[in-house]
Amino acid sequence: MAKTKSNTVKIKLVKSLIGSSEAQRKVVAALGLSKKDQVVEHSETPTIMGMVNKVSHLLEVTK
Repeated sequence: MAKTKSNTVKIKLVKSLIGSSEAQRKVVAALGLSKKDQVVEHSETPTIMGMVNKVSHLLEVTK
């Protein structure tokens, strides 16, 4: 089987979770973010990108 290079994205929490709904807080926590300005790396899968899309107003995404 051939190896495929997985694309990764850096996800940064740029806004506070104060005032956000419980569902949005759970999505941010599932991405591994807990504090403002924290950065995590994830592979660019449809699942991760769907989660990012749900809370895109709180995040900054770079490749």
